[in-house]
Amino acid sequence: MTATARERILAATRANHFEANPLPTVPQFTGNDSVERFTEVLQSIGGQIVRVPACQPLAEVVQELFPAAGSVASPLLPATITIDEQTPTAVLDTVDVAVLGGIFGVAENACIWLPEVNMLHRALPLITQHLVLVLSEQNIVANMHEAYARVQDVGGYGLFIAGPSKTADIEQSLVIGAHGARSLTVLLTT
Repeated sequence: MTATARERILAATRANHFEANPLPTVPQFTGNDSVERFTEVLQSIGGQIVRVPACQPLAEVVQELFPAAGSVASPLLPATITIDEQTPTAVLDTVDVAVLGGIFGVAENACIWLPEVNMLHRALPLITQHLVLVLSEQNIVANMHEAYARVQDVGGYGLFIAGPSKTADIEQSLVIGAHGARSLTVLLTT
């Protein structure tokens, strides 16, 4: 009995063994994980840092920063509007300030990891007029290599957010707040 083309291909594949090559050694990337570096980069991309002592209430800081805010959404302080994952986007569009908790920040690009469980609604950090992220200064890593290692531990949906929304596509001028939050303020807690 002669073998079919399929059987000949499978037999040749089974007979053809390759030596396993060891995986390359991944270098250990290091960098500057200082609060100063994080602050410098965040300010250079249009964000602002406010240092908040542990004893100062967040609500007081937010009120000082945004005295004219009509609607504030937050799981971290008393909110003026209730948001959950079922909230329609028309309601989300009325949020002036969203105050959310970041898990960790990255000094090399000033981005902050915001997991879905801290967002109230997936669209909230992108649709609010002003985004405030609360971050502990002990939770700053040097680079994205360290950040991705931490994201694997957190799991699930989330966003790296760096600075306010911006674009330079329109006549090559920088426009802040073009496609999302007009400002990003990081409340850095001690």
